[in-house]
Amino acid sequence: MIINVGCCGFPGGKEKYFREFKLVEVQETFYKLPRMETAEKWRALAPEDFEFMIKAWQAITHPSISPTWKKAGIKIEPKKAERYGNLKPTSEVFDAWNQTKRIADTLKSKIVVIQCPPSFICSKENIENAKEFFKSINRGNLQIAWEPRGNWLEKPGEVRRLCDEFNLIHAVDIFWDKPVSANPVSYIRLHGLGGRYNYRYVYTSKDLKNLLEKVQQLKGKKEIYVLFNNIAMQDSSNQFMKMLTGIGMRN
Repeated sequence: MIINVGCCGFPGGKEKYFREFKLVEVQETFYKLPRMETAEKWRALAPEDFEFMIKAWQAITHPSISPTWKKAGIKIEPKKAERYGNLKPTSEVFDAWNQTKRIADTLKSKIVVIQCPPSFICSKENIENAKEFFKSINRGNLQIAWEPRGNWLEKPGEVRRLCDEFNLIHAVDIFWDKPVSANPVSYIRLHGLGGRYNYRYVYTSKDLKNLLEKVQQLKGKKEIYVLFNNIAMQDSSNQFMKMLTGIGMRN
């Protein structure tokens, strides 16, 4: 079992981060895709063995009315507003995937994270959208870590069926949910405790020991990614890496 540890973002700045960690989940790509030259610069700055995972552009997953679009400052034609997000099998969503994939390929990424909003509920329409999207896109050598939210969290059977049909990694916060896909890779995104998405939470030593136990219980997984996504993510991930080193399980 290989356990990889990192952060969702670059706390402390990229150059310092590259010295301390071996992988990152890039968050900027969700809001607005960087220019190709920027992605090339990131790749050149990072060590050769450094691994970039990227969060897929919100045009794939989030409707244009989402506050995250406003935050990104993206303007689209009003007549096309309904054609974005929710994994809709539209030319706009497929183009957004192709653009995301180009950035991922430039960064030599192995995994792209597709995080759907709670408004993307487990409905017949959305299931059909997801099937058509995952069936149609060109992945190349990329793996997809899918993080469904909302009422999908209460329907693990539906999540499992989609993950296994399209060979998806089921991305979860393991403090709240167990991964249900058969994929030999697990992808854990840690959003805090005291509420399912409590990004201001600071994990205690007891929490991290609990995390280690949960990770060790993931039988049959060849590789596990553990990404901290809380305000103290740098400290939390460093503590967890030291814990792994202490038991002979280096990331």
